[in-house]
Amino acid sequence: MNVMRRLKSIASGRTSVSDTSGDPNIKKVKAERESASTSGDQPGSAKSSRMAAGTSSISKREKSDSEKLLKEMQSIKVKEDKSDDKDFEATLVNGNGTETGQVIVTSIGGRNGKPKQTLSYMAERVVGTGSFGVVFQAKCLETGEAVAIKKVLQDKRYKNRELQIMRLLEHPNVVPLKNCFYSTTDKNEVYLNVVLEYVPETVYRVSRHYVRMNQHMPTIYIQLYAYQICRALNYIHNVIGVCHRDIKPQNLLVNPQTHQLKLCDFGSAKMLVPGEPNISYICSRYYRAPELIFGATEYTNAIDMWSAGCVLAELLLGQPLFPGESGVDQLVEIIKILGTPTREEIKCMNPHYTEFKFPQIKAHPWHKIFNKKVPSEAIDLVSRLLQYSPKLRCTALEACTHPFFDDLRNPNTTLPNGKPLPPLFDFTPQELAHASPELLQRLIPEHAKE
Repeated sequence: MNVMRRLKSIASGRTSVSDTSGDPNIKKVKAERESASTSGDQPGSAKSSRMAAGTSSISKREKSDSEKLLKEMQSIKVKEDKSDDKDFEATLVNGNGTETGQVIVTSIGGRNGKPKQTLSYMAERVVGTGSFGVVFQAKCLETGEAVAIKKVLQDKRYKNRELQIMRLLEHPNVVPLKNCFYSTTDKNEVYLNVVLEYVPETVYRVSRHYVRMNQHMPTIYIQLYAYQICRALNYIHNVIGVCHRDIKPQNLLVNPQTHQLKLCDFGSAKMLVPGEPNISYICSRYYRAPELIFGATEYTNAIDMWSAGCVLAELLLGQPLFPGESGVDQLVEIIKILGTPTREEIKCMNPHYTEFKFPQIKAHPWHKIFNKKVPSEAIDLVSRLLQYSPKLRCTALEACTHPFFDDLRNPNTTLPNGKPLPPLFDFTPQELAHASPELLQRLIPEHAKE
């Protein structure tokens, strides 16, 4: 395994462990990883902009994509989605030649005695591209509301898992599905168009803003974002029964006015069934749980909790905690901090893994990784999320009760501008179904119970 040479160099006291320039095998792995699948790309790549409806201003490439999209829209035919009780009949209306592009008119309703409703979307600009397709911002002409439309090439042999999952979701920390329709091109290619709420920012962009300003993100924002990530994960894990499998800052949308966070991009999400195998090459590299790197196929929702821990650590540090340049390098970065996993820990991650001859690297103390100003409670939460053994990682609901979030439960806490915090404690009975009495007591503050 290519990781061995690098771990031996760490054990021998060398510090330049991140230099892979002289290892052709690692270069080869990096090239294979990055070309084989888009789910493991680094932040900032084409794939990492997937569903980030509030990404950066349009580059020359994005303008080209936008023009290509608008030309393509002129030739598409819109099909009817008959996959459930909703009637998403849609037609295409030719544009009027203005800069904002074409208008798509969709009809929903009209069944079970419900009146038909017409919704028209005018394409405005591309905000995300990747091998999955394209995301563009559009305007609903009837309401004036901005929406994000994710356009994905559809395989006719399969139902779209993302759409099936999106139809189940309804939560304040999950981006809502507003509409969907199918379209075809002259080449008989079928595209699924998913209409979502448009949220202008992402946690990634907010974090980069503070880095560029040479500042640390205010602790209150880190608390808010991390808490809402955990609350969203508790909902999809325990209410819907879905593992997201691609938690990263680019997939966390943020309203810059209220700082309400919404989880997006369910293109990799799946309902994990015990005993049924899943692909291990999933989740963007910096946020990939170690059991995935060890090739586990029967993993659990705990991979999302590892990713959440990586996001929290990144917000505290101002940079990724495990910036591996390949799948092999990713494991090295993890071992440099957590130390060499024990034989028992490896078995917990993947019982079928047989290579145990790793050089012994001592764990790096967590308090030495972060700035002295980082709250000890934040470091403790990171340590509880970033455990080798998936079963030892705290669950999403347990994370919500962590002392790091006690400030959010204080009725006097406000945003830095004096405005109130976004809704944080409006749990449904379904969200709390797996909570013990002890968890419930810590989870909801007294002022929120009234």
